[in-house]
Amino acid sequence: MAKKTKTATAPAPSTAPSGSMGIHIGISDKDRAAIAGGLSKLLADTYTLYLTTHNFHWNVTGPMFNTLHLMFMTQYTELWAAVDPIAERIRSLGHPAPGSYAQFGALASIKDAPAVPPKALEMVRILVQGHEAVARTARSLFPLADKAGDEPTADLLTQRLTVHEQTAWMLRSLLEE
Repeated sequence: MAKKTKTATAPAPSTAPSGSMGIHIGISDKDRAAIAGGLSKLLADTYTLYLTTHNFHWNVTGPMFNTLHLMFMTQYTELWAAVDPIAERIRSLGHPAPGSYAQFGALASIKDAPAVPPKALEMVRILVQGHEAVARTARSLFPLADKAGDEPTADLLTQRLTVHEQTAWMLRSLLEE
């Protein structure tokens, strides 16, 4: 005679659109929504800074042209590579990632690039401010990710902070006389 085994019951499903499965990753719906909202702001800031950096790469002039042109290319390439992991983390949390200029404009904490390209050192100042702003956006999300036990988001935030703080320092160094 076979023994009866007790089966574990699954947690109650989270609210999900009709026809889709709920998400059961150990983070509450409320925390996932709040984290996705914070990551959406980080995505908007990152994309806006990417676009500004690429703009400056195209439009830099003056005696530091070659140095800044190459530096800006390295920076915008890194920023471009960063947007996908941020957007995919938002999707992993069960929320749509923003992806329009209108959404980014509403969510970003940093200004769009100036309509008229500034002088080279002003470009550097603007990028320092942009990297510092993105670092602040990333850092502001840490307490929520930590409270929710969201290690993947915390890891992503740590990676982004490292890049933005180091890039701001390198750019700031160009402004010293």
